[in-house]
Amino acid sequence: MRLRLLLMATSLLLALGASATGEEPAFRPVAGWPSGGRSAPGYGTGAVSAVATDRQGRVFVFQRAPEPVLIFQRDGTFVRAWGAGEFTSPHGCRFDPEGNLWLTDNADHRVLKYTPEGKLLATFGTKGQAGEDATHFNKPTDIAFAPNGDVYISDGYGNSRVVRFSHEGKYLGAWGRKGTGEGEFNLPHSVVIDRTGKVYVADRENARVQVFTPEGKFLTQWHDTGHPYGLYLTPDQRLYLTDGLANTLSVFDLTGKRLSRMGSAGTGAGEYKLPHLLTVDDQGAVYVCEVNGKRVQKLLPR
Repeated sequence: MRLRLLLMATSLLLALGASATGEEPAFRPVAGWPSGGRSAPGYGTGAVSAVATDRQGRVFVFQRAPEPVLIFQRDGTFVRAWGAGEFTSPHGCRFDPEGNLWLTDNADHRVLKYTPEGKLLATFGTKGQAGEDATHFNKPTDIAFAPNGDVYISDGYGNSRVVRFSHEGKYLGAWGRKGTGEGEFNLPHSVVIDRTGKVYVADRENARVQVFTPEGKFLTQWHDTGHPYGLYLTPDQRLYLTDGLANTLSVFDLTGKRLSRMGSAGTGAGEYKLPHLLTVDDQGAVYVCEVNGKRVQKLLPR
């Protein structure tokens, strides 16, 4: 009986976000968010792959449905949708520092830059053509932006590399190949950059996060991550990480120390069915996408 109670207590602490050090607050899921999900076209019918918030706090959800981009207010009110017919397999979704929305389509091998209203500004990659050079990707996954304006793209399901462009879109190089060694990848699935320019790559199938200089020189790797599907780095330099196999959300500092872990498999609030990419807004709210759960969950610090 005592062992059973201990296991139940441990499970509850994980679901609520028990901190390993006391530094990181627990999170509580907002049940029923978004309130406007029923009026958003296609929401709940296809995989929800990625999410990002703009300067006004609006939530942009990238889903695999006929209307791929859904916009909600913070409170979950549905605003509008766009992008019909423009994507084959929605994957990554990030806002750059200038307020532009970048989206990856891993089936079309493209990365696209839009205004928040849906006006196409730039295209990287060649539609329908896989490759491994300056103008081709092979199923790209995610995007990150360096302090100097450079753009990094994890490329991804077909290739095993990280590609770097200047702010103006000039190809600056790439690094990585398939493998398990330092600087090698087995599905680079997400990428973020800290304030010093160091690049953190979710090496998903190798069950680690690798850290590089801006030029791609290997620095270190973290192994206590599970299988990292999504990464998000907050201004206070906390790294949020989803493990799609364990159905958990964790928080790390930039030494690779885990500060907290929460979540479990399920369909309830605070439970997950394959958590994918994620974001954290300017008020500390966490939004986690679920591929199999076909939803995005909002969590607030307690």
